[in-house]
Amino acid sequence: MSLWKSILKVSGKQEVYKVPVRYLNLLEYQSKNLLRRSNVAIQDFCMIDEEGEHGFDKFNAKEYVIKAQILAGGRGKGHFDTGFKGGVHITNRREEIPNLVKQMLGHKLITKQTPKDGISVHKIMIAESVNIKRETYVCILMDRQKNGPVIIASPAGGVDIEGVAVKTPELIKNMPIDIFEGITDSMANELADFLEFKGPLKAKAAEEIKKLWHLFVTVDAVQIEINPLVETDDGKVISVDAKLNFDDNAKYRQQDVFALEHIAESDPREVEAAKYNLNYIGMTGNIGCLVNGAGLAMATMDIIKLYGGEPANFLDVGGSVKEDQVLAAFKIITSDPSVKAILVNVFGGIVNCATIANGIVGALKSTPLRVPLVVRLEGTNASEARKIIKESGLNIQTAQTLDEAAQKAVQALK
Repeated sequence: MSLWKSILKVSGKQEVYKVPVRYLNLLEYQSKNLLRRSNVAIQDFCMIDEEGEHGFDKFNAKEYVIKAQILAGGRGKGHFDTGFKGGVHITNRREEIPNLVKQMLGHKLITKQTPKDGISVHKIMIAESVNIKRETYVCILMDRQKNGPVIIASPAGGVDIEGVAVKTPELIKNMPIDIFEGITDSMANELADFLEFKGPLKAKAAEEIKKLWHLFVTVDAVQIEINPLVETDDGKVISVDAKLNFDDNAKYRQQDVFALEHIAESDPREVEAAKYNLNYIGMTGNIGCLVNGAGLAMATMDIIKLYGGEPANFLDVGGSVKEDQVLAAFKIITSDPSVKAILVNVFGGIVNCATIANGIVGALKSTPLRVPLVVRLEGTNASEARKIIKESGLNIQTAQTLDEAAQKAVQALK
C-alpha cells in the first residue's frame, strides 16, 4: 500500500500523518482465485457463505482449514462477539465443519487489527490443509527508488519480514527487475537457490516465481506478496497466503479485477468519494478539509495542526474537479458529526477557482451549512471566484493566504 507522509515539527514535537491512497481491497479467497488463474500453485478450496455452500459437497481433503474471510490479520488468534474463539480452525473430521461454520458465519470477528466491536463474517473459505516443511517469503512490488519493479525474497518466511530485515539483513535479497525482460530463468534460479530450495524443488520454486511475475504484469499489480511460499512434506511448492495491490490508473483495463472489490468493511464515506473520483480519508479531528492536490492537502493539515486545530479528513478533489464533485465533497464532509468547521483551500493551476466557488454556493443552497466555513481561493479565476462567493450572500469567511485561512478555521471553533 502506498502511503503519503507529512511531517510537522512544532516546538520540538513531531507529528506524522500517514494518509493511504485508497486501494483495491480483496479477500483472501479472491486473491487466491487470481493466483489460480495464472496457474500459481495454491491449496484447493471452496466457499461457504450466507447464501449456501459453493462446492463443499464435492470438496474432500485429508485435513481441512476453515478460515473466516475478513480484511484483517490475526484471525487465528481472534475471537467472536459470541465468545467463540478463533477465525481459523483445522480439522480432519469433515462432520465438524458445519458447526464451525455456524459459529463463525454472520458473527463479528474481533482481532488486533479490527475495530473494537469486530467485523461481520459473511464468507468462509474451506481449504485443503498442507503439511508445511519450510516457509519462505517472496514479494514483487513497484519501487519508486528503483524506478520500477523489484523482487524481495527471504528464506525466513511466515514471520514479520520487517523484523527479519532489521535483525538478519543477510536473509533478504532485493533484485531490480527489467520491466521489458521480466524475471529471467537465471534470476528465477538464483532466487530459488537463495530461498534454499534443493534438488527438483529448486526448479519448481523458480517456475512459481516466474508465474507470479506473469500475474503481476497481467493484472497491473503494484504488489504481490506471498507469505509464506512453502515447501511441503510431499515435495510441493505452494503459495499459502497472498496479498495483492493494484494500480488504480489501470482500472479501465482491469474492470473484472476491480469489480471484485470488497467494500463491506470500507468507510462508506470513502466508497461514496470514490464514486466521484475524490480521494477521501477520514481522520479524528474536527476541521473538515477540501483541497485540490495531495501535497497541498497534506500542507493544509499541517497548518491546521500548527495553529492548534485537528484535521477531520484528507480530501483531494484533484485538478479536473467539476461542480457536482464539489457538491459531493461537501456532503461527505458534513456527514461527519465530528466536523465543527470547514476549510476550503484551493490553488487554481489546472483547476478553475470559479468552478470551486460555484460548487460551494450550489452545495450550500441545497444543503444548509450549520458549521463555520472558511474559503481560500487563489490562482486561475480567483477574482471571479471571490465575486461569486461575495454575491451569493451566504455566510462564508474568506482568506487571502493559507495561514490566514487556517487561523480563521481554528478560531471559528472557539
